[in-house]
Amino acid sequence: MSNSELLAVALEAAARAGALLKDGRPADLGVAATKSSSVDVVTEMDLAAEKLITGFLAERRPHDGLLGEEGASSEGTSGVRWVVDPLDGTVNYLYGLPSWAVSIAAELDGEAVVGVVAAPMRGETYHAVLGEGAYCGGRRLRARPAAPLAQALVGTGFGYLTERRAAQAEVVRALLPEVRDIRRAGAAAIDLCDVACGRLDGYYERGLNPWDFAAGALIAREAGALTGGRPGRPASGELTVAAAPGLFEPLQARLEELGAWHD
Repeated sequence: MSNSELLAVALEAAARAGALLKDGRPADLGVAATKSSSVDVVTEMDLAAEKLITGFLAERRPHDGLLGEEGASSEGTSGVRWVVDPLDGTVNYLYGLPSWAVSIAAELDGEAVVGVVAAPMRGETYHAVLGEGAYCGGRRLRARPAAPLAQALVGTGFGYLTERRAAQAEVVRALLPEVRDIRRAGAAAIDLCDVACGRLDGYYERGLNPWDFAAGALIAREAGALTGGRPGRPASGELTVAAAPGLFEPLQARLEELGAWHD
């Protein structure tokens, strides 16, 4: 199957899940479970969206592997693995805030080749195919040209474990006077797409899982940004950084100095 065919599957799956989440959100939406802590929640809609996506992928791509946030995991035989976050920004969704998304990536032999992030409350769907650029609908995305660190608008996010949040607060305390400002929207996939769109100069976060950044990082790279972790390492749960060349390097270096990669 070509990457364009994988993209079509990802776009349709994300659109179906996004419609379910947008149109099916109950007025009395409650917490179905907690994950890492009592404030890291799963709603009934996370579970419903993942069930929809996994069922769709099983029908269309029965031989592919799958890694999903809410527990779906299977080994495939085709060399393709889908990495799915059915609802990135669950707390935003729970509170009725608009910054949430469906994130779906297709990896071939471990490398992301297709990424789709659907943000229904924005009315936007971002997508990228490896080597073919990043788009929002039909509009080509370009990361904002590198700003000096002191003039950079930087997005970030915080974990849900108390000790990690305290360490992340110390990093922000040191970084905030050194940049234009900090933004915390609450959905990593959207933050990465905002780097791709030029709505953020840069972004960093510790503690992400593969489904948080697989699609968004590809979209950011295809829009001209760099992504990585600690110097010389790829993006990972330890640290994920995204920014245009020229800003990426000083931001990454400063985060290394500040110990943003550990609690």
